Amino acid sequence: MKALFLILTAVIFTASLSLSHDAYARGKGSGSTHVRGYTKKNGTYVQPHRRTSPNNTKLDNYSTKGNTNPYTGKSGTVDPNSQGSNVK
Repeated sequence: MKALFLILTAVIFTASLSLSHDAYARGKGSGSTHVRGYTKKNGTYVQPHRRTSPNNTKLDNYSTKGNTNPYTGKSGTVDPNSQGSNVK
């Protein structure tokens, strides 16, 4: 009986880890949002992508120096203290 309880507990624990990982991978709770593809005024098409969720700081954006985009692996290059930064 004790062994059955331990096995059942392990199965439930593993399933909950899997569900939380799936939610993170879809962007739930990860601080990111999906952007649909769109066409700029100059005719350039921008592919659908993920970006950090809007907030009041530039420090946590994927493009900011010191951060890495978890979806592409690219390191950020934008200085968060620069006046001309287009990062919001």
